[in-house]
Amino acid sequence: MAPLNTVIANGAKRAAYGAAQAARVLWYTGHYAYGRRLMGPLTDPGQAPYAEEFGPLDRARLKSAFRELFQRDWKNIEAGLYKMPAELRRAPSFSKLWRESRDYFLDARKVARRKAVRAHSEVMTDAHRDKYPRYYLQNFHYQTDGWLTDESAARYDMQVETLFTGSAAAMRRQALPFVARALQGKDAGRASLLDLGCGCGGFIEEVNNNWPMVQLTALDLSPAYLGRARTALGEAKKISYVQQPAEATGLADASFDIVSSVYLFHELPPKVRADVAAEIMRLLKPGGTYIHVDTIQYGDESGFDILLENFPRGFHEPYYDSYCRTDLDALFGEAGLAKDDETLAFLTKISSFRKPA
Repeated sequence: MAPLNTVIANGAKRAAYGAAQAARVLWYTGHYAYGRRLMGPLTDPGQAPYAEEFGPLDRARLKSAFRELFQRDWKNIEAGLYKMPAELRRAPSFSKLWRESRDYFLDARKVARRKAVRAHSEVMTDAHRDKYPRYYLQNFHYQTDGWLTDESAARYDMQVETLFTGSAAAMRRQALPFVARALQGKDAGRASLLDLGCGCGGFIEEVNNNWPMVQLTALDLSPAYLGRARTALGEAKKISYVQQPAEATGLADASFDIVSSVYLFHELPPKVRADVAAEIMRLLKPGGTYIHVDTIQYGDESGFDILLENFPRGFHEPYYDSYCRTDLDALFGEAGLAKDDETLAFLTKISSFRKPA
């Protein structure tokens, strides 16, 4: 039986976790409700509703899966699988919250206007055509500036957490036990991890907080988002930054023990997904692990299928539906990677694949 002081300390830690998460959920849910009101219904007045392939949303299961995510997150922290995340350890900056909230509300009106007229190609300019792939030059989610400006990068985390009503970081953390398993038996000081499409660096920051000795490489096609990641990771010395597309990284063969991607593949066309899978195979050392973090797919939670079906109708996500129908085992199997493990975490699925030794 644990000593009384340990029980008390764990109880206090758990209460702090619960209070911090409850505050986060309330904060982001309020912003989500406002954003949804601005965006309006899926179909414009006078238009016929979309023909729906799937049955009604299982709201009871949605609520229970949401609760289960945070229960699992806390149990992983309590068991020492990963540390209490930084955003729950430190007191929030109210001036920062105010700035992010104000910016979100102002930009949400622009997003709503863009959705109303289906304006999703504002970033496809002559200046950008020679620098980026055609599929990348879109206003995904009807987002202002696409992925290409400092302002877009500054508001991205707020938008993502709002979209998932405060659960995005907790879902992302469920990939950390996969990292721990991939590192078993390895000297952390010699191990290496590449995060493809690192965005603002949220996942690679969690990895660095838990395994600071691992050599990390953050790769993204956006200089603005890569710069934001560099700022977020601060003084971490064992991190390299690479501005390249995930399908053509230019990095050396068999140079990483672990490759990860977080919510990257659903924003890639099918042909590019296959190219990225082949690139992952090339980059992994023999016996290395690929950790795939992305949206759940049709059939993973049958009561959520209608949610997945309607998501690309409310947000500009041109490749989302095809991703939800993709056989991941076949996609990565054709590249030479074998399925290792898988788990669901609310609206996210984490899968791992291994390169043969």
